[in-house]
Amino acid sequence: MIYSTATVPVNPAGEIPLTRAQAWRGLERKARDARLFLPPGLCTRCDVTEETDTHFVREATIAGVDLREIITLEQERKVTFFQATGPREGAIINELVEDDDGALHLRFYCYLGLRGKESGGTEERNEQAQFDSEQGYKAALLSTLKRTRELLADGSL
Repeated sequence: MIYSTATVPVNPAGEIPLTRAQAWRGLERKARDARLFLPPGLCTRCDVTEETDTHFVREATIAGVDLREIITLEQERKVTFFQATGPREGAIINELVEDDDGALHLRFYCYLGLRGKESGGTEERNEQAQFDSEQGYKAALLSTLKRTRELLADGSL
């Protein structure tokens, strides 16, 4: 089983501040279209194929891998990506939280397994190491916030 977590401040010194509502709009937009938030060419397809009052289904091709995710939104708080098809099974969560001083943070955590692979095996250990690396999900959180600021600045968010 893979468990990984990372947390970054939403408003570090020197950055244009984001409100919770603005950060949330970025997270929701990313959930609906990852192409806008991932490096160019990494996500070549991202379509919402079903939507209900409780969730929506996203089909995407990321890094050449087709996947289907069931995504739930807890307004201005949490986005959960349930991995329905693809190499991983489990959940990936992006959550807006406040620390004891009221500062806003973006937190990632996941509970995942690799389909068809040995639990705790080499592939899972390698995936765990990637998630926990400086180029892993911490970098993805920072990139999400940067892109949110860019979209706000150009008026498209």
